[in-house]
Amino acid sequence: MANRRRHSDVDQGMKPIKDEHLAEPGLVVVDVAAADNDTALAFQAALAGRWATATADRTTRAPGEPGVRLRCYLDLRQELTAVVGPVVGPTVEPTTVRPES
Repeated sequence: MANRRRHSDVDQGMKPIKDEHLAEPGLVVVDVAAADNDTALAFQAALAGRWATATADRTTRAPGEPGVRLRCYLDLRQELTAVVGPVVGPTVEPTTVRPES
């Protein structure tokens, strides 16, 4: 399998996860791999909109690896209580299927 690697070969650009990052239930380390910076940062922003999050300032690239990476830290015990308004999106007009005569 082309994607299987030894543990030591994975994410060499990422720093090791420290004990304090996972010291209590509810603490999460999220490693993100995405095609581009905008996608990775948008995903991180979605997480940060819901939970207390220590965000990354930038993404990283590993030579020879596709896409970008980032790591952020979440505290699931601190869910944000932001007021969410109505979801606005594209509208679709109803259609009627008419039988052929």
